[in-house]
Amino acid sequence: MKFLLPIDGSRYTRRMLSYIAAHDELLGAGHEYVLFTSVPLLTSRAAEFFKRSDLDAYYKDEAERVLRSARTFAEKQGWKVRTAFGAGHAAEAITNLAKKEKPDLIIMGTHGHSALGNVVLGSVANGVMARCKVPMLFIR
Repeated sequence: MKFLLPIDGSRYTRRMLSYIAAHDELLGAGHEYVLFTSVPLLTSRAAEFFKRSDLDAYYKDEAERVLRSARTFAEKQGWKVRTAFGAGHAAEAITNLAKKEKPDLIIMGTHGHSALGNVVLGSVANGVMARCKVPMLFIR
């Protein structure tokens, strides 16, 4: 099976990765894992001061900062892992990658906001659910 693991480097990401490691009889080694992070875009006003290659390098560096520790953890667990990143709104970037990769399951750590909190703050998880037909597992 192929699992898409959107990560943001937060404690919710660490909790999700620990959950997968603790349930290796269902989710552990023998599957393919795609670790994915989304980097917020610079405003168009700020971006106009940089060459495209410099912007691309900036987005790659920001993504690597988040992906590095998760990739190390996954490799220590013996998981077959790849990494990817996108620049832009997280829910849209996750959905775009899911359409491309066609994972069997998306596993996400969630912050566990209340319904009111999701309305006020928004929710990446809700955004992905609204845009994507792939089954999802949320770890809180």
